[in-house]
Amino acid sequence: MNTNDNLMEKIVSLCKRRGFIFQSSEIYGGLSNTWDYGPFGVELKNNVKSAWWKANVYDRDDILGMDAAILMHPKVWEASGHVDNFYDLKSDCKSCKKRFKVADLKDPKRCPECKGELTQGRPFNLMFKTHQGPVEDGTGLIYLRPETAQGMFVNFLNILDSKHPKLPFGLAQIGKAFRNEVTPGNFTFRTREFEQMEIEYFVKPGEADKKLEEWIDYRFNWYLNLGIKKENLRKRPHTKDELAHYAKACTDIEYNFPFGWSELEGIANRTDFDLKQHAQVSQKELQYFDGTTKEKFYPYIIEPSGGVDRSVLAFLVDAYDEEKVKDDVRVVVKLNKDLAPIKVAVLPLLKNRPEIVELAKRIAKDLKKCFITVYDDTASIGKLYRRQDEVGTLYCVTVDVQSLEDKQVTVRDRDTMLQDRIGIDNLKKYLWEKLNS
Repeated sequence: MNTNDNLMEKIVSLCKRRGFIFQSSEIYGGLSNTWDYGPFGVELKNNVKSAWWKANVYDRDDILGMDAAILMHPKVWEASGHVDNFYDLKSDCKSCKKRFKVADLKDPKRCPECKGELTQGRPFNLMFKTHQGPVEDGTGLIYLRPETAQGMFVNFLNILDSKHPKLPFGLAQIGKAFRNEVTPGNFTFRTREFEQMEIEYFVKPGEADKKLEEWIDYRFNWYLNLGIKKENLRKRPHTKDELAHYAKACTDIEYNFPFGWSELEGIANRTDFDLKQHAQVSQKELQYFDGTTKEKFYPYIIEPSGGVDRSVLAFLVDAYDEEKVKDDVRVVVKLNKDLAPIKVAVLPLLKNRPEIVELAKRIAKDLKKCFITVYDDTASIGKLYRRQDEVGTLYCVTVDVQSLEDKQVTVRDRDTMLQDRIGIDNLKKYLWEKLNS
């Protein structure tokens, strides 16, 4: 059985070995806490985003999608409170010079690394600053957005004028955000550059409490439906002293990572704080007009906000499995079929037989029209199976000598390792039914 630390080491090793996630700028020694997604990692990440978009935009009638710019007018961040309130307290060690987040320290006076004396905690704004225009002076100061939410709030009026939605309705967005974290870490869990999946759901104030509970359950079940084990997922309501300044209530959906229970997604009742703030600072009318009651008011906002990178990591950890097969250990990543980077791999049994290779390549080319398919002949069939198991490939199609005569191939199931002999003419239908059952 894996220990938690051992499991995390294995996940990091798998990600590097099989092309899921690489250290950014690695040939130059790397840049701390920044990560690049390789060929299989980008497919998994895109599948997570597609599954989220389908569940929250395509499968619902009350959510509209959008994509706001990363760079925004600096007054956006004044109105939102980020300029004044978005900071951590930091302490520096006088001996080893390392910097720590005060909230993470057990002893605020002693360095957890060298036991040296720590400086008193000082506020550290988490927003990345940059400059717009050719001259780097105060007039061109702007920020890399620390969250995607504000882009939806400042477009509230545009959505009302262009789409005329009725309450309740929501806006959904997936995009990059940037936070100059004092102590990032735990692989891709906390990084300075990350991707968010956020919804801003506008409701009548009197319906906010009910809608909050509905969204908590809806988002919790999304993770379960994509294969997360129920025992590794929990809901944790925030206590009053940990609520953000704008929130009336918030519940985190947490996953039991190898490093402990940590947040995957937060679902908050932001009240009417955001629209009121932007209306005051921008001097624009951002109230909603109810045509039935003839009332104008600021809607309350329910915000489900999850991390793409955290979700990818959770799905990988939860799917990782080791099975004893004879005298060997089989590593298999049992990702949900909607998330698996590769659906089908076509493998020739003998790569030194041109007619087998030619048939296998022809089959792979045909399957690519319907499924994410790869062809591989770079190792023995046993090693090819293991390689596909480690990246979560659902089905392996083996072309052998007999295939040349009977026009059939062997299809191997990732999870059961059971094999079916299927006619080539019927292969596409067989896989389609398997993948869409």
